[in-house]
Amino acid sequence: MNERDIDLGRIAEALERLAPAQPEAADWLAFPAYVWSGAGARGVERLEAPALQLLRGIDQQKERVTENVQRLAQGHAAHDMLLWGARGMGKSALLRSAVIAAQDEHPGAIALVQVGTDALDTLAALFAELGGIARNFLVFIDDLGFADGDSVGPRHLRSWLEGGVEQRPANVRLAVTSNRRAIVSRQASEQDDPLNPRDVVDDRLALADRFGLALGFHNCSQDDYLEIVGLYAAEHELAWEAEDALEWAKRRGARSGRTAWQYVTELAGRAGKAI
Repeated sequence: MNERDIDLGRIAEALERLAPAQPEAADWLAFPAYVWSGAGARGVERLEAPALQLLRGIDQQKERVTENVQRLAQGHAAHDMLLWGARGMGKSALLRSAVIAAQDEHPGAIALVQVGTDALDTLAALFAELGGIARNFLVFIDDLGFADGDSVGPRHLRSWLEGGVEQRPANVRLAVTSNRRAIVSRQASEQDDPLNPRDVVDDRLALADRFGLALGFHNCSQDDYLEIVGLYAAEHELAWEAEDALEWAKRRGARSGRTAWQYVTELAGRAGKAI
C-alpha cells in the first residue's frame, strides 16, 4: 500500500467518525416498550412495574388510568393524560402497571414509548413514525417541567395535544407526569401584574387543560403508608414493624409509595434477600 492509499484510508475513517451510520429503524411490533432518544428508538425487552393491586392510596386515579389505557389498547377513543402532584405517589409506576395490565389482556395491542424531556422537539418525527404502525402507543414523558422563560416548548406541546397541524395520530396518546398541574412554573408576582394578570395565569394553565384526563396525586396518610408497606412486605415474605416503618418515613421526610418501597428494600437487605 502506497502513501496515497494510506492517506485516503485515514480520510475515510475520519469521515465515518464525523458522520456515523444511521441507527437501524425500530421494529415497532416487537417489544412491549421503547425508549425514544430523538434520533431513534431502542426496544425494551421487559416492562417493569408493581402489580396494580400493590398500588394503594390512589384507588380513584388507578381506576381511571387503567380504564383509559384499556380503551387505547382496544383502539377506542382515549384521553391524553396528565398525572400531577406529590413526588413518590406512583404516577409513573401506575402508567407502567396499567400498560402491562392492558398488554396481558390484549397481547401485542399496545406499547409504551418513553421520551426524554431533552427530545421533546422530536415528537413530530416520532408521531409520524408511529402513525403508520398497526399498533396503539402510549407516549410517556416523565417529570415534565419547563424552565422560566421557555415559551416555545409549552406552545409546541399544546399544539400537538390539540389544535395544531402536527397533532399526534389516532393510535397515539400522550401521558405526562409532573409535580405541578400547571407544568410551567408560576410566580406569585403574576397575581400582582396590573395588566390582565388572569390572562398570564390562564395561558400557563392552558397546557394542562389540553389533557382530557388530569389527575392529582397527594401525600398519603399514615394508615395508607403502613398498608402499602404491609402489602410490599407480604409480597416478598418480609417481617416488619409499624414503629420501624414510621421511623423510616420520618427520616426520609415523606410518607409515600416510593418511601414504602425503599423501606421494604431496606428490610430485604437486612434479611439478606434479593427483591
